[in-house]
Amino acid sequence: MELARKIGIPLAAIIVFFVFWEWVVWVNQWPNYKMASPSDLWPAFWKFRGLFLTYGWDTLWRTVAGLLIAVFVGTGFGMIMGFSKLMREALYPLLVGFNAIPKATLVPVIALMFVGADNMNTVLMAFLISFFPIAVSVSIGLSTLEPEYRDILRSLGASRFVVFTKIALPKTLPEFFGALKVAVTLAFIGTNLVEIIEPHGKGLGFLFDSGKISADYPLMFAVLIALAFLGIVLYYIVVALERIFAGWAERSET
Repeated sequence: MELARKIGIPLAAIIVFFVFWEWVVWVNQWPNYKMASPSDLWPAFWKFRGLFLTYGWDTLWRTVAGLLIAVFVGTGFGMIMGFSKLMREALYPLLVGFNAIPKATLVPVIALMFVGADNMNTVLMAFLISFFPIAVSVSIGLSTLEPEYRDILRSLGASRFVVFTKIALPKTLPEFFGALKVAVTLAFIGTNLVEIIEPHGKGLGFLFDSGKISADYPLMFAVLIALAFLGIVLYYIVVALERIFAGWAERSET
């Protein structure tokens, strides 16, 4: 019953959204070259099904690769800032300043720095746009660690590694997974920025740009739905991992 509710409610919300979308297009009598409707999407998916599979995989693996690098690098930065007040005060302004830069402006710079390295450029942008929330969440989780717990373990002869694994790591996991849910969507944004702004014949962003050039609006909207689907899949993978490793932090409903 619980599983049916968790699947049924989001599915019902998605169906309501598509019905409302179809109704808005029908009421305003918009042609598909102005606003595609959900009924226009399936023919576009079917017509370009081979490209959706190929380019969808290209977008997915590069997004996941950038996200995994962001997890490792962001966790490392977060640990450095969380355990050292000096490093936190030194690195925070740099990270905030870098994160404030519009990432679209970095795409041409990265493309010029690494000419021809299309996969690396895309993975790099996915990493750059998604590692900030991970680093900040880990830093906050570690810096707000209750000192009395740490002092008790240290007085009992526990090493720094034991303090980290028994207290600091579990304390940080809820914040980490919360940031990872945000980073998943940001990673897709980074990937598609490169695929659209610097198209190189790969990824759903390139397919979207092709639809824009040919004024194929159903194709463009179909790409957007495909990206949303991939984002939802990765999001729920993170949710599943969160329940495995940090399920104890979830509050039960009363």
